[in-house]
Amino acid sequence: MTTIADTGFVVALVNQRDDQHSAVKAIYAGQRQILLPQTVLAEVGYLLDRDAGTTALIKFLESLPVSRFQLIGLLPPDLARTAAILKQYQDSRIDFVDASVMAVAERYGLETILTLDHRDFSLYKPLHCQAFILRP
Repeated sequence: MTTIADTGFVVALVNQRDDQHSAVKAIYAGQRQILLPQTVLAEVGYLLDRDAGTTALIKFLESLPVSRFQLIGLLPPDLARTAAILKQYQDSRIDFVDASVMAVAERYGLETILTLDHRDFSLYKPLHCQAFILRP
């Protein structure tokens, strides 16, 4: 099954000091393919460098080509959908990266999002399913 990852999931996977590391690692091991939007990668890079150090960031980047993650760029329709999501939910303070994950999930018809941010993703009503399945 293909899933999509949000920033917190990836950071917890890579940062062994993260409280959610064990739970996230177990979920990661059970996945075949995990889409990783480039917007998420940028945020992950910043947070890993800040919280776990440059060495952890470099190790993560070097491991990406042989990991379960598949890097995904945003297409023009994804950007338009991201903007529409931000506009529709602007009172909820859903951020750009979360909205871009939602847009890419819709494009691929994915129902499961690997995230630690249940608040934002549970507020959103996707176009292709009743609600996202959020793990862990």
